[in-house]
Amino acid sequence: MKLTVTAGHGASDPGAVALDGKTTEAALMTELRDIVALKLRSMGHDVKTDGERWQNLPLVHALTLVPGADVAIELHTNAAAHPGARGVEVISLPAQKEMARTIARRIAHTLEIPVRGAGGWIDQSQSARGRLGFVRAGGLVVEVFFISNPEELAKYLDRKYLVASAIAESLAPAAWSQS
Repeated sequence: MKLTVTAGHGASDPGAVALDGKTTEAALMTELRDIVALKLRSMGHDVKTDGERWQNLPLVHALTLVPGADVAIELHTNAAAHPGARGVEVISLPAQKEMARTIARRIAHTLEIPVRGAGGWIDQSQSARGRLGFVRAGGLVVEVFFISNPEELAKYLDRKYLVASAIAESLAPAAWSQS
């Protein structure tokens, strides 16, 4: 399969920042993108990313990688003013609902956190972020966990390689076509 895996934010945009004031969404998701891409390539997939190892190019570059991909995902962390906010969700168009739910469920199982939305899926039209260019182009935005929740952040840091495996395995057509 031809797959695109991008990391949210990047360039000079750190995205959300953890309560420690140092840990950024862009850094965490760039590392996760690199791990997921490595796992997918080892499974025999053709994978494009929005930068080389540890590099995260601006969103405009990520948008150019969606056309021609069988599946395109962009990795993000969620954040909220309340540090107790929890869960994983995947934002997509309705046609990708089952794939989105599969990705969310597998991440939730790995991190032992809840799924949000409709079984882990959020229709882009229902997203607090409004219409997302990556989703409009046909991609899925994966909000892996809440960086503003210290418990979820600690679980993620402890299990990031397992999360990467869960995401990679979720992208196989058999994983979501029978969900």
